[in-house]
Amino acid sequence: MDTESLVTETERELRILATALTDPHDGECLLCYVHRMLEYGCTGLRWAVRYRDLRAPRATAMEARLGRRGGYCDCEIFLNGYEPAHELWTPSREYVEDGVTYADDLEWPEQLPACRGVRAGSTQGCTLWVRQRRDGWW
Repeated sequence: MDTESLVTETERELRILATALTDPHDGECLLCYVHRMLEYGCTGLRWAVRYRDLRAPRATAMEARLGRRGGYCDCEIFLNGYEPAHELWTPSREYVEDGVTYADDLEWPEQLPACRGVRAGSTQGCTLWVRQRRDGWW
């Protein structure tokens, strides 16, 4: 195999691998996808737009909707707009008082369960996610 063929074959393999790593999974919701893709960094709404383009191209108002919730880039979707459902949070400290167990300082779960899925063409989050209730974003 000559050098040009080797380079062409290597580039083809890299494209296949990149697609396999960064395409949304079947039934995966927008929020689970973006959360998973943040491992590769945040540069604007790159991952949210990629999801929309591949899974819901008719959802032209998605960027404005995310922006109204404070999600002007992929990481801000989770800083300002959405958080894991409360039953998924991990207490950092538990204590018992008068026979009742209390939990303080809840933290994001270290690992989220598998996406619970959405219908095809949706840019909504699955039931793993809830909107944050902060004044000023909606």
